[in-house]
Amino acid sequence: MNTTSNKQYSSSSSLASSALQVLEARWVVPVLPQGMVLEHYSVVTSDNCILAILPQEQARAQYPSARIVDLNEHVLIPGLINLHTHAAMSLMRGFADDKPLMQWLQQHIWPAEKHFVSELFVRQGTLLGCAEMLAGGTTCFSDMYFFPQSVAEAAVQAGMRANIGLLVMELLSNYACDAEDYLQKGLQARDSWRDNELLSASLAPHAPYTVSNATFEQIITYAEQLGLNIHMHLHETRIEIEESLKQYGIRPLQRLESLGLLGPSLVAAHGVYLTEAEMTSLARHSCHIAHCPTSNLKLASGIAPVDALVKAGVNVVLGTDGAASNNRQDMFAEMRLAALLAKGASGDAESVPAAQALAMATINAAKALGQDNKLGSLEAGKYADIVAVDLSAVEIQPCYDVISHLVYSAGREHVSHVWIAGELKYQKLQGQAGIYADIEPAELKEISTEWQTRLSQYLA
Repeated sequence: MNTTSNKQYSSSSSLASSALQVLEARWVVPVLPQGMVLEHYSVVTSDNCILAILPQEQARAQYPSARIVDLNEHVLIPGLINLHTHAAMSLMRGFADDKPLMQWLQQHIWPAEKHFVSELFVRQGTLLGCAEMLAGGTTCFSDMYFFPQSVAEAAVQAGMRANIGLLVMELLSNYACDAEDYLQKGLQARDSWRDNELLSASLAPHAPYTVSNATFEQIITYAEQLGLNIHMHLHETRIEIEESLKQYGIRPLQRLESLGLLGPSLVAAHGVYLTEAEMTSLARHSCHIAHCPTSNLKLASGIAPVDALVKAGVNVVLGTDGAASNNRQDMFAEMRLAALLAKGASGDAESVPAAQALAMATINAAKALGQDNKLGSLEAGKYADIVAVDLSAVEIQPCYDVISHLVYSAGREHVSHVWIAGELKYQKLQGQAGIYADIEPAELKEISTEWQTRLSQYLA
């Protein structure tokens, strides 16, 4: 294989430059049009964008001076987009397993966060999460956590795209004392990275049960003035709905609609318990649902009605949630589980076919971020955020349908190359450990060891 040498790894901050290069692949799955597979095609990149997608011989003839990357047993896909996570909670992976959501939050996670969460915790935990996501083919993530400036710093170090949620809630934390404090600190952090093309921001009210009507009204005003999305948890558990009925006399979604919060800028994570009328309302307002199947199952929150949501016309995307409630930030696992759960829950084997599951992790997610003109598919003019998946491994042979293989057979361990803006940020050759462009494995090991010691002492 004609790949970058070890000497080149050490001579630059990235594994390979973003100069003119031709990625020659056995297959290219551009995602748009959905279901298309191009065989023996090349993706040509220059600077940070895709220049062209052409048959291999044509690409070689048209760009004779380009650097060739030989990927003759691989499929190229757009970078995966994780639309809901709390990356810093990688430091709490396996911290309080096998607990229902509210017990998990109130008795375990929130007390531990009060004890440990700081700028350092968030920066180091997010970097650990970025490393996991990169190695699994995720090039962009939508985060929601404390200290957004620290999230930004970690994402920039890793060279990843991030939509950073500016967390808002009424609860006192190590980060802020009240909703107004959350808002002002978040907006100040956002101002510091506004010119970085890798980063964007959303206003992130935690959930209806932690945010007042007055605060929601402020959030709507800021979102409209600044052109920001709104990213929040919604209808994750039955308890959330029951408490809303007791306190407000209406269900959470109805409350949000009455406040004017529903619209194409809203990304609602989970959406497990939705009536037919609520799904119709989400579709009418062009809202997006970030489906997190593994986390919902692990916390026994339930199974989102994805088949019905899709049929209602709601844009469904995928997220992992944090590693504390999932244990993995693995978008290949989420694609597979989302497709399987939709079939099992609906009784329809044709529900969420493989191509649709892949779209949920790519172009649908880009649409939810308002960035589908830049991300989510392999098209000339879009950012060169590209993932190569090696399909040569014996455990996933033979291969009859490439897209089906990506969703049902391949896993994150088969990711061999990850480019972001045309720069190679991660590479794993057969039989070798993965190499990051901008992250030192020794640093990750130190981070993991240090925080495991601290949290283990706390648990004891």
